[in-house]
Amino acid sequence: MKIYNIYFSPTGGTKKVADMLGSAWREEKQEIDLSVFGKDYTGYVFEKEDVCIVGVPSFGGRVPEAALNALGQMKGCGAQAVLAAVYGNRDFDDTLLELKEALTDAGFRCAAASAAVAEHSVMRQFGAGRPDEKDRAELQAFSKKIKEKLDGQAEGKSVRVPGNKPYRSYSGIPLKPKAGKSCTKCGICAAKCPAGAIPKSNPAEVDKEKCISCMRCISVCPRKARDVNRILRKAASVKMKKTCSGRKGNKIYL
Repeated sequence: MKIYNIYFSPTGGTKKVADMLGSAWREEKQEIDLSVFGKDYTGYVFEKEDVCIVGVPSFGGRVPEAALNALGQMKGCGAQAVLAAVYGNRDFDDTLLELKEALTDAGFRCAAASAAVAEHSVMRQFGAGRPDEKDRAELQAFSKKIKEKLDGQAEGKSVRVPGNKPYRSYSGIPLKPKAGKSCTKCGICAAKCPAGAIPKSNPAEVDKEKCISCMRCISVCPRKARDVNRILRKAASVKMKKTCSGRKGNKIYL
């Protein structure tokens, strides 16, 4: 049996949650980053005894298309999957259901799931600092419960998760990061962009049609030279304040 930590985590929050949900397994975990643009994932073929913790962020209540494309190339071969939808203190809507369907189609057995809060990648005041120590304790407790379930069943029923079909409509947001005057065109953002939206020939530019507003380019820029339009972000923050304020909880589905 091998344990895999599979995640699409542009700004790091989803990976933190996946790490916490996998904490009950002491075996060394093999990590698979789903955010490498252009990577061929067809070589990932799992075995029935394997356990895969699969974490994705919720973008507008949906799974990012890049993550779906990567997972769709894999061959689950009956491996057990622990699903994680990570959201920025608003809601995860249809994310878990869409993730479950994608993994089932790829041949995984969806055995358990969790929805957890991480700091919002755009409006960072929402869910600021999360997952925090309280989240860590809760998600590690979830991990133990999930491991107990998986250890006690050979096959088991597929986990039931919330969500609706047709899935919630989401076509992105208008907040697209762009480079400022301090950009040195070092190319780190272009190399790390999971959507291939930043041309390597001119990293100061961005293809707004390809950009998925994941904010990775902002998080990896060594000079903090990239940002979104502050006026648009302020307007969006005001609009989201009511639904994103307060401490939202983490959930487990067994």
